[in-house]
This record gives sequence, C-alpha cells and structure tokens, in this order.
Amino acid sequence: MLLARLKVILKKQYLKNGLKITCAESCTGGMLAAALTDLPGSSAIFDRGFITYSNTAKIELLGVSPKTLDEYGAVSEQVAREMALGALLRSDAQVAVSVTGIAGPGASSFKPEGRVCFALAKQKSSCRTEVVEFGSIGRGNVRFESCRFALKWLSEIDKF
Repeated sequence: MLLARLKVILKKQYLKNGLKITCAESCTGGMLAAALTDLPGSSAIFDRGFITYSNTAKIELLGVSPKTLDEYGAVSEQVAREMALGALLRSDAQVAVSVTGIAGPGASSFKPEGRVCFALAKQKSSCRTEVVEFGSIGRGNVRFESCRFALKWLSEIDKF
C-alpha cells in the first residue's frame, strides 16, 4: 500500500514540475525501475534505468572511476555519488537516484549485510548521499526496503 501511495505522489509531483527520473541500480537489480514504471503513463516521468551490478558495468555505463572503486569499494557513498551523477549525464532526466549495497548473504566485518548506499542528484544542484543499515533481514527484504527508501527519497525532491 505504501509503495503504491509513494508512486502516485511521485508521478503527480514530477509531472507538475516537468521532471524526469533516471536510476542507477546495483543491489536492487532493476526493482526500482520496475516500481517507477508500474504506473500507467510513467513514461512522462521516467527516462531510463541503468542496472550496473558489476564494477565493470559501473565503469562502462556510468563512468564510475576505477580508482574510486578500488579505494572505497562498490558499496560506498563515493560510488553511489558517481553512479547518480553518471546516470544524469547519460540521460535526459533532471533527477537521478542510485542504489548500491550488500543485500546478502556474504558480508564482511567492514561492510555488513544490509548496508546500502544511496545518492540523489538533481541537475544544476548538488548530490546528496546516505547510508542505510537495514541489517540482516534477508536478501529479498533488503532489496525491497532499498527500493522503498529510494522511492520515498524521490518523493521528497522538493526538500532537496
């Protein structure tokens, strides 16, 4: 129910402001793009999505720096920022959101399962990042909660 409400709010808000969204996804594997395109007429607010699960895809499709990946790892605010900015540059959208994280299993002591990094970038504005620790709630739940968080963040674009 919450997702449906968020998507309707998003559509109205972005239509009113003439904004289009692009997304760059890793751990959500396209769930966010699917959620955004679930509403009829979503082509008015959604431009494209980049599913960049591997580091090579992040580099080739979004222009993420290999140095950034080496220094901070794929699950970092720095990579999330480069993903969002790269998606903006490679689309006709005015707003980009990126998601990169560890859905699980397979975490380390440095980067625990359930850690997800987000970035929200708006053309002619700055880029905001945030790390959310969802915890070990299971792979499907981390992906779902990540999608829900990104949609909620997108719905607050007026505060950005």
